[in-house]
Formats: sequence, structure tokens, C-alpha cells
Amino acid sequence: MAPPINTFRDNQQVAGTNPSDFEQQVLLAVWRLRDIAYGASVRDELETRTERTVAQGAIYVTLVRLEKKGFLRSRLAAPTPVRGGKSKRYFEITSEGVTGVKAAREEMDSLWEGLPTTTER
Repeated sequence: MAPPINTFRDNQQVAGTNPSDFEQQVLLAVWRLRDIAYGASVRDELETRTERTVAQGAIYVTLVRLEKKGFLRSRLAAPTPVRGGKSKRYFEITSEGVTGVKAAREEMDSLWEGLPTTTER
């Protein structure tokens, strides 16, 4: 049986707010990684796909913020001796997260619509 899912949603959540560009990248990485999405794996996925260095702290801050917004939920795995008895926190995208990232994509697609495909202005 899977460990319980923790949520840290707060009542101050801003309804209808789409995720920022970096939040979208984190959400997409979590969605892609599925059951193995934790801080370091999300950073590795982003660095591989974007070919850019990402600060680990930026990942953790964003994961927590997305969880507070209701776009992610997390669960703690069993503590392991390799981690000094600490538990690893795994993240999972919520239906609100999928909706938010899709809405952000639709907004961006709308902005691109009708622009020339060449370098002409």
C-alpha cells in the first residue's frame, strides 16, 4: 500500500493563476518522472532537457510553492540509512497542475498564433 499523500494547500491560494515559466518546467518534469519525482531527479530532468544549470534550492522552493498552490502533492518515503535516516519527499502532479500547465500552454500558443514563421518582422 502506498504511503499517504500529503498536501499543504493553504486558503490563500490564488485561484485561476497559471504557473510561471519556471513553474511550468518543474510541473512538466514532475509529470514526466511520475513515481520517481523528487528534488534531485526533477533538477536532473530539467538540466538534461533544457541544457541549463538549475540551482537545487530553486527546485525545492518551487516544488513547495506549487504544492501550496495545489498543482502538486507529495508523500514521504520510508527513511533510509543511506540518507542518514531521512525520508525522501516524492511529488506528483495534481489535476489542477495538469489544468494549469495546459492553460499556460494555450495562452502561449495564442500569443504565437499568426506570427510569421521566418525571421521577418
